[in-house]
Amino acid sequence: MYKACIFDLDGTLTDTLDSLLFSVNEMMKELELPEITREQCRMYVGNGAKVLVRKALESAGVREEEYFDKAFRTFQRIFDQNCTYHVRPYKGIVSLLAGLKAQGMKLGVLSNKPDRQAVHVVQEIFGDRAFDLVRGQREGVPRKPDPAALLEMADNLKAGLSEVIYIGDSEVDIKTGQAAGVKTILVSWGFRSTEDLIKAGAEQIVDSVQEIFDITKEESDE
Repeated sequence: MYKACIFDLDGTLTDTLDSLLFSVNEMMKELELPEITREQCRMYVGNGAKVLVRKALESAGVREEEYFDKAFRTFQRIFDQNCTYHVRPYKGIVSLLAGLKAQGMKLGVLSNKPDRQAVHVVQEIFGDRAFDLVRGQREGVPRKPDPAALLEMADNLKAGLSEVIYIGDSEVDIKTGQAAGVKTILVSWGFRSTEDLIKAGAEQIVDSVQEIFDITKEESDE
């Protein structure tokens, strides 16, 4: 029987692409560099803010490390002010969370977004009580796909690895869940295509939030 569902944030619970694209392109404007496209941004996200910024710079032909430091500070300032810009939960997510809570499920969020911004987005979109635990990227904790943070969250939620479901939308999430040894579900409505997820080794892909609820309900009824 499952006791905890831990979700990725961007592309899984919330459509955050507008906030990321806006912030990156405001950074690029300040640096007098060409903006990236929406599709580029979609493919650059998932590995944390530093990777997003680095890939955006590389798309403009910039690879100098000292330039990256300046760019990342600029992005942090802009994104801190705009991390909820046009952010919205995907269809059915709010009802799913309520249904899981009603089952007695512990709920968590694990994101590669900086921790303060991850917590802010979750609280702004879902309120203070939707999740039992929210973790973003923190100093001293390896980012996903390293499983350390996911394992720590499972322990904090008092759930054994066989009692945890991890839900995400990217190849990073596939590797994270598999490395942790927990049941891993990928959603098809996020930042990667179903074909990309299959190529990355996804073992279970869902097309609706109802499928997630059905999986946990079946286990609860056994």
